[in-house]
Amino acid sequence: MVAKVRLYVDHPLGAGQSVPLSRDQAHYLFGVMRLGVGAQVSLFNGRDGEWRADVAEAGKRGGVLVAAEQTAPLRLPPDLWLLFAPIKKARTDFIVEKAAEMGVARIMPVQTRFTNAERIRQDRLQAHAIEAAEQCGGTHVPEVAGLQRLDRLLDDWPAERRIMFCDEALAGRSSALTGHFAGGAPGPWAILIGPEGGFSEAERDRLAALPSAHAVSLGPRILRADTAAVAALTLWQSALGDWR
Repeated sequence: MVAKVRLYVDHPLGAGQSVPLSRDQAHYLFGVMRLGVGAQVSLFNGRDGEWRADVAEAGKRGGVLVAAEQTAPLRLPPDLWLLFAPIKKARTDFIVEKAAEMGVARIMPVQTRFTNAERIRQDRLQAHAIEAAEQCGGTHVPEVAGLQRLDRLLDDWPAERRIMFCDEALAGRSSALTGHFAGGAPGPWAILIGPEGGFSEAERDRLAALPSAHAVSLGPRILRADTAAVAALTLWQSALGDWR
């Protein structure tokens, strides 16, 4: 029998392992989903794969699950980071959710010259990433980093990590992914999506001077930032990721 409810837990998983539930988790399982003692739940923690667990104790303020058997191994995404400039709250949430669903290892909000948002709720965005992993069947949850200035991030950028720099100024040109990127080694990569106001000339110059950065077009039209993130992830995953 396949458990219909999936839950992320920050707790070791193994055969016979007891997993205590927080008040919020207990409310979701027993108040919202109406599960009771003996019901089955799928658990994952981002480290030990997916496990089928049985409800051993059910209460309004807590409960206990017991892991029974592993149902899927840990499946790590490609070594891909998504860098994006935060936008309006709901659309930033969308970017984080879709990045988790589509398979990234790390999500990194960056502040550029024309970024409107000066701060983010890192804990809230991490919760969205967890929820997306629960819904899509993933066994890994990407880390959502704190907001960082793009220029400072590039100061210490690892030389081996290439950057797919999505430049709206190249709209209408063919994507570089159809050329020398296609069929290349996956390796460590990052995708960089700019803000609603676009990149500044200084930022373009900085990226152009970075040997690991490769400017690409995302088609004939200038896309909204949230649309651009999904389009870029699709292109990269299809050419270099685990969709091939």
